[in-house]
Amino acid sequence: MASLRCFVQAGRSATSAVLRREFHKTSSASLQVTVRDALNQAMDEELERDERVFLLGEEVAQYDGAYKVSRGLWKKYGDKRIIDTPITEMGFAGIAVGAAMAGLRPICEFMTFNFSMQAIDQVINSAAKTYYMSAGLQPVPIVFRGPNGASAGVAAQHSQCFAAWYGHCPGLKVLSPWNSEDAKGLLKSAIRDDNPAHSPLLSSGVFGERAHVWCSV
Repeated sequence: MASLRCFVQAGRSATSAVLRREFHKTSSASLQVTVRDALNQAMDEELERDERVFLLGEEVAQYDGAYKVSRGLWKKYGDKRIIDTPITEMGFAGIAVGAAMAGLRPICEFMTFNFSMQAIDQVINSAAKTYYMSAGLQPVPIVFRGPNGASAGVAAQHSQCFAAWYGHCPGLKVLSPWNSEDAKGLLKSAIRDDNPAHSPLLSSGVFGERAHVWCSV
């Protein structure tokens, strides 16, 4: 049985290697980028591809975001699509939900997902459930994104992980990328999805980590 198990594992490894080689042959190129830059690339590409996409949140415009994930986007796309908000999570989350219901594709950024507790009614009731309550007639294509989980020295208001909480809410898709490639691909897929709400949750400690990202769209 042990030898059979080893054979199966070896077969899987060989198959994975073949698939990776074939994928790399058809891909244009790869770059080693940080998670931060991968998220930035994903938003930049989707903002350029679809004029309905826009970003709003605290300090996402001129300041380039608390973690510099939105670096350069305000200069490229201007005030109408990169929107700084007051410190009122319930307010700008509600604006994002309404915009999604009206046919736009907002990316609603929380400076930390701890602050999403201030907007939890908008997230788990208005955003997550409307698509299903309307029998699919009213999509809510919205992305809630931001850092999540433990970080050094930032106190109780910044250091909890809410992935499990949101994962138990009907209608929400909770995405937890592992590396740069995951971060870029999952964020782009989330922005394009017509289903309700997505929550790409990242530990605030991984933004500087690097991995290869394939450039083909």
